[in-house]
Amino acid sequence: MKNILAVLMLALSAFFSTSAFAQQRRAPNVFLTSADGKTYDLSKYAGKVVVVNFWATWCGPCRKEIPDFIEVYKNYKNKGVEILGVSLDQDGWQKVTPFVKQNNINYPVVLGNGEVAGKFSNFNAIPTTFIIDKRGNIVDEHTGVMTKSQLEAKLKRLLSPAS
Repeated sequence: MKNILAVLMLALSAFFSTSAFAQQRRAPNVFLTSADGKTYDLSKYAGKVVVVNFWATWCGPCRKEIPDFIEVYKNYKNKGVEILGVSLDQDGWQKVTPFVKQNNINYPVVLGNGEVAGKFSNFNAIPTTFIIDKRGNIVDEHTGVMTKSQLEAKLKRLLSPAS
């Protein structure tokens, strides 16, 4: 009986430590500014699903996922989704602005740094993408390239009436 109880406790512990419930946490209250001076306050996006993507112009995997983010934003921006690209380029707007224009990035891009990134989590690689639900909770963290199909699947689940 002791062994069965121990196995059950271990299974429950594993379930709760990996479930979305256990990983869900409040999105940080950050203010980020775009090249044109517009300030983006994450707390103002209540009622929307927000995708926060940390990236850099020099990052190959980041460059690979940007076309998918552009497409997803085009298809979902009128359905309650916001995408915010947070560049971690140390050269700032000098590098980022031409890159945004050359790649026709259609979603807002802001500059970030280690302090901003640390408010989300202690991730150590880019690209890293956070998805925030309509109530302002981080419900997903993805390190590495996120494909269009992966992102759309996550968004559809959060945009469904049951969410």
